[in-house]
Amino acid sequence: MKIWTLEHVFDHPWETVTTAAMQKYPNPMKSSVVGVDVLERYVDPSGKLHSHRLLSTEWGLPSLIGAARTKTYVQEHSVVDPVEKTMELKSTNISFTNMVSVDERLIYKPHPQDPERTVLTQEAIITVKGVSLSSYLEGLMVRTISLNASKGREAMEWVIHKLNAEIEELTASAKGSIGRQ
Repeated sequence: MKIWTLEHVFDHPWETVTTAAMQKYPNPMKSSVVGVDVLERYVDPSGKLHSHRLLSTEWGLPSLIGAARTKTYVQEHSVVDPVEKTMELKSTNISFTNMVSVDERLIYKPHPQDPERTVLTQEAIITVKGVSLSSYLEGLMVRTISLNASKGREAMEWVIHKLNAEIEELTASAKGSIGRQ
């Protein structure tokens, strides 16, 4: 078993970052995610948004463990608490679980000293089982996860830029509509 952790600060408010996190896929930086299906979404009595999604991926994992490259599936559970301003996202693979498990946890919170920034804490636990050289493969997967996390942060910035452009376009359009009346 290997554990990988990271902390990153986004120069955007928590509301913007969590909105982007929910709209992260598809994006050009992480083309391995080929589908996202919402299986369940609800708001509990305390106002927290719960989401359960299924991600379909074309990831190189099968080739690492000797299988043909194919779609792999990941289940993702997230809870957004708008009062405490936290978003916790947990994901785990549901393909190849007899050989490998990757359990990931991301927590988004406002920066304690600057509410215009958001802190992401990310952790992944990787376990390869029943395969020779499992420690070596776990190390390879840690490097892959680290690289993918970097691409994930780029994707978040891309989504945030896209959201901000849409807001600017809507604002300009609304101002134009008001001016014509």
